[in-house]
Amino acid sequence: MIVTPPRSDAAPPPRRHARATTARRIVPRPRLLVATTLLVLLVSVLMVRAYAGAALSPDGLHESSGEQGAVPAEIVEGGPIINTARGGTQSYRLPEKTIALTFDDGPDPWWTPKVLRTLAEHDVDATFFVVGSGAARHPDLVRQVAREGHELGVHTFTHPDLTQMAGWQRRVEYSQTQMAIASATGVKTSLIRFPYSSHAYAIDDENWPLYREAGDLGYLPVLNDTDSKDWARPGVDQIITNSTPEGTQGAIILFHDAGGDRAQTVAALDRFVPMMKERGYRFVTVSQGLTQAMESAAPAGNATARTEQAASDGEIWRGAALVWAIRIADTTVGALGVLFVIAGALTLIRTLLMLLLAGRHARKRRAKGFRWGPEVTAPVSVIVPAYNEKEGIEAAVRSLAGGDYPHIEVVVVDDGSSDETAALAEGLGLPNVRVVRIPNGGKPNALNTGVAFASHDLIVMVDGDTIFEPDSIRRLVQPFADPTVGAVAGNVKVGNRNSLVARWQHIEYVIGFNLDRRLYETLRCMPTVPGAIGAFRRQALQQAGGMSDETLAEDTDVTMAFLRNGWHVVYEENARAWTEAPSRLGQLWKQRYRWSYGTMQAMWKHRKALVESGPSGRFGRVGLPVLALFGVTLPLLAPVIDLLTLYGLLFLGRTETLIAWFAMLVMQIVTAMVAFRLDRESMRPLWTLPLQQFAYRQLMYLVLIQSAVTALTGARLRWHKLQRTGDALVGTAPRDRTPVG
Repeated sequence: MIVTPPRSDAAPPPRRHARATTARRIVPRPRLLVATTLLVLLVSVLMVRAYAGAALSPDGLHESSGEQGAVPAEIVEGGPIINTARGGTQSYRLPEKTIALTFDDGPDPWWTPKVLRTLAEHDVDATFFVVGSGAARHPDLVRQVAREGHELGVHTFTHPDLTQMAGWQRRVEYSQTQMAIASATGVKTSLIRFPYSSHAYAIDDENWPLYREAGDLGYLPVLNDTDSKDWARPGVDQIITNSTPEGTQGAIILFHDAGGDRAQTVAALDRFVPMMKERGYRFVTVSQGLTQAMESAAPAGNATARTEQAASDGEIWRGAALVWAIRIADTTVGALGVLFVIAGALTLIRTLLMLLLAGRHARKRRAKGFRWGPEVTAPVSVIVPAYNEKEGIEAAVRSLAGGDYPHIEVVVVDDGSSDETAALAEGLGLPNVRVVRIPNGGKPNALNTGVAFASHDLIVMVDGDTIFEPDSIRRLVQPFADPTVGAVAGNVKVGNRNSLVARWQHIEYVIGFNLDRRLYETLRCMPTVPGAIGAFRRQALQQAGGMSDETLAEDTDVTMAFLRNGWHVVYEENARAWTEAPSRLGQLWKQRYRWSYGTMQAMWKHRKALVESGPSGRFGRVGLPVLALFGVTLPLLAPVIDLLTLYGLLFLGRTETLIAWFAMLVMQIVTAMVAFRLDRESMRPLWTLPLQQFAYRQLMYLVLIQSAVTALTGARLRWHKLQRTGDALVGTAPRDRTPVG
């Protein structure tokens, strides 16, 4: 029947908050273009980082054939400086008692300055063949090398095995290193040393084309006469022995100023340089040694080897862009690494807290003789706000009105439905059911209207698609035996588990909602009494000002108000309600978007609790931080775990990455098993948990990210009505028939 307004002596309807939907900006649908652009940018940054870290480059582990049929004899038998420009095959050796110290693989922020300091102490110049990615990361060191009179050469950008790369890739390796050098020093060099090269006599048919190609490009390849083998760290004495030329021969000597611990290198240089000076050797750069070699070959020519020239403005600008791209990529990956550690720590802390505190909560409730107090039998008013709920309203109302509690009043508030919701509820003809029809004003207004029409002081609020078990109301109100309890959250179950998406939500409800509620109750900061099943004292509702429409999460908003007012909010796991979860991803997106955004609104609304005293201050300094860390920050950071897992699988240690990922999965499975055991649920749905990590969880990430962006931009989200099918069936899971008093 249609109910008339309440009697004049009844409490007036609570004040409705002013609605300003016409003035609010409605959030547009997610822009695929924007999301795609951001994703492409992130992937591009990660690819730059992978490229600069040589993750995409072939290493030098393959074995060469060693055949030298195509290599000219004058090259194989010649010196370490090779000139193949314009088709030539010249090579040069340094004059006697002349040494050119060369350093590969730098710059390194730790070892290169130490090498430079040692060279300065002994007043010698050297040639540094720099890796372009390192030069881009440490341009200040490249400038220091040039400023102190040393010479620069190209050692490729990522230190790959050039024989395993296409010609265009090799040219990119050279040009990008040149750009990094030009950006740092304003010059470019023609000196080049190929990674994994050694002596002239080791050039074979496989790598000889590299030298011809380099000459065509204007480069002068430089090998070595003597290899210190400092990379093997054989000891300072052995490095000196390896570096010493035979007799009085001149030599280009290979050292390294990066790539590992170079303490032995620095110590060997400190002894080697003065030792060779005492033997009459002079130290030169490669270009100086080449000039002397050319003058010796043609004394009348007055030849000068020019290996450096000024870079153009365009080359300098392109180099600066390259440096910034790598800097951004390194910073991004570094930041992601920090976030990964934070997310991992929060996950571990949350898991430990849930297992510890939720387990304590369950043991306390199941302890023999546990009771809330004297059995509660006071009459209860059940408020059912309904807007176009024709699919499930009849089953919902029957389950509520037919409960085994002695005094139940059901008030169905039809919020301007355009279907037969009100008529169907009235048509049931149940004596303890009243139907109130009001113009559409939103769920908070419908709930406040229902409270105004309710006859009793214990209020149960239920969504219109929810089905109660026969004893749910009786169990739900028992905590009110404790006079400090102002609200009770029930146990929400997914009724329609006939799809994969619904099963994933079932897992989420058991773990993410019900297990969390045990944790939050133990900490006395439960932030939400669910709209599907919650009980309230009228006094606490009035003290909180009723249900507010200032947020889209009115249940979270009012619960936070209860906590700030000093009321205790508890969880009764034995009071179960079966709800219909969204079965389509679009519907799920809308629902979770509203939940996430509404929770953020409620947190912002109650932010003053952070600086208040008393119960409000306790909630502000315990409840809000816990919710911010585990309810907002952790879900926002969780994508970093998946992102770096994928990055690690592609570009880092695959085995280590898989071990870390499986460790996280095992931790989640253990948590899930504990949650399902506490809720007395079948473990069978957990077989879908690994799949959940690859699809459902990513969707929840996107929802939360979009909610955060919406909150930060100050936009307003409208209420999304979900389409129901009436599939919220009561389950048959085993029940714990503990006393309810």
